Amino acid sequence: MPPTLASLVHHSALKLTVRAGEDRLDVPVRWAHVSELADPVPYMEGGELLLITALKLDAEDPEVMRRYVKRLVGAGVVGLGFAVGVNYEDIPDALVDAAEAEGLPLLEVPRRTPFLAISKAVSAAIAADQYRAVTAGFAAQRELTRQALNAGPEGLLSALAAQVDGWAALYDASGAVVATAPEWAGRRAARLTAEVERLRERPAPASSVVGGPDNEDRVELHSLGTGRRPRAALAVGTAAALGTAERYAVHSAIALLTLTTERSRSLQAAEQRVGAAVLRMLLAGEPDHARAVAGDLYGGLLDAPFRVIVAESVSGPAARAHTEADADALSGIAEAVESAAARSGEAVLVVPEGERLVVLAGDGGAAVAAATAYAAALEAGRALPEQAAGDEEELVVGLSAPAGPIAAATAYKQAEQALSVARRRGRVLVEHEQVAAGSVLPLLADDAVKAFADGLLRALHEHDATGRGDLVASLRAWLSRHGQWDAAAADLGVHRHTLRYRMRRVEEILGRSLDDPDVRMELWLALKATSPE
Repeated sequence: MPPTLASLVHHSALKLTVRAGEDRLDVPVRWAHVSELADPVPYMEGGELLLITALKLDAEDPEVMRRYVKRLVGAGVVGLGFAVGVNYEDIPDALVDAAEAEGLPLLEVPRRTPFLAISKAVSAAIAADQYRAVTAGFAAQRELTRQALNAGPEGLLSALAAQVDGWAALYDASGAVVATAPEWAGRRAARLTAEVERLRERPAPASSVVGGPDNEDRVELHSLGTGRRPRAALAVGTAAALGTAERYAVHSAIALLTLTTERSRSLQAAEQRVGAAVLRMLLAGEPDHARAVAGDLYGGLLDAPFRVIVAESVSGPAARAHTEADADALSGIAEAVESAAARSGEAVLVVPEGERLVVLAGDGGAAVAAATAYAAALEAGRALPEQAAGDEEELVVGLSAPAGPIAAATAYKQAEQALSVARRRGRVLVEHEQVAAGSVLPLLADDAVKAFADGLLRALHEHDATGRGDLVASLRAWLSRHGQWDAAAADLGVHRHTLRYRMRRVEEILGRSLDDPDVRMELWLALKATSPE
């Protein structure tokens, strides 16, 4: 611990005597400073032992001493050393009384004890305390390293909690609690997730100090990771501010956890290449080869029903280039999926593909749920007024139906189709089941489909515009009645021979036969695209 007034008084070589403030000798001394100024306060920082001979002070004037001592206490001076036998043979009663009244420890310094000896004693004690702190810090670093190697993050957190005499918690990239030590700290850590979320919004490295839940303790939060987006966070809760040794321990834990949570770029790139190869084999209809390459990397993911997720990011109005914003949008859903899978012990395959991200995740598992929840949060956020339309980064996601390894290619196509529908409808996420269970009519809203429909029916509309017949309405009625002449004529209120004539005119104008089912289908879709009622 740092030197105190008590330790200086007990220093046998200094021969100091306490004349006032005996009950406050346990206060730490940051430095010993000599000043004969009548007002040394502007040069004080707090925590000093001030040494004087009263060369420029009227130490026998009670009012002068009262003001002098009061200013010293206000500046944070922790003690006053008065050298006797220099200007005064004894400490004047006015100074003793003022020190007693303000509770300022007053030490009598004998003539044979130079101020330099006191300064050296303070300096040596501070150096010894710092050495002890550094030594304890290195010992803590060795213990934390040993625990990280032998017991992983959980062991490291336990060692850290013991070093700081408090508790520690590790959060993943999504802000969820991964591990705590001791176990009773789990509830406290969970109540700080909002603070962790705010920390993650700041560029790494970042830290903050907050009051613990219900002001039970002091909590330091530190982001973990070397990239622009933190991959994890560390919380350290203690009853008081950290000392030097404890600070060393926290910094060592941050470094070790960063190494643990931030995999090397080469290893991550290698895993992504393996994942990409496994995905290509699955899509090529070679599940056995995919299993052989994957080994145990993805557990039983390739043998159980899974879903394919295809996500694509688009930034700004009609922006199609791959930008840093695109990478951020894709990394957000990737982190959500990977974090959920890690917490639940699931295997997940995540493969970046330029502007896209492809994910294979177990059907009904936490990873799929995390992807849908992330998309739902984005969907809700689009309505926020502070978001400028056309400038925010957008994410579209397609989710396949459950499939097995043999049907991986089909599942991938389903996810792509769902993604296409999501983009067309302005949705963040569409599931393939929603597409299959819905109607094809909303798909006709595409501009290309409308252009095709307008071109196909233009000649009929131009004919009707001259007032020479209602061919478009007649065609619609005839197609809606599946070519039944009597029923369609009744709907139109005309004779069936009139309707037959009109349909011949339609064939003549369009140059197509209504006996061809493909022609009838195209005409019906064109009618729906131009006028869906």
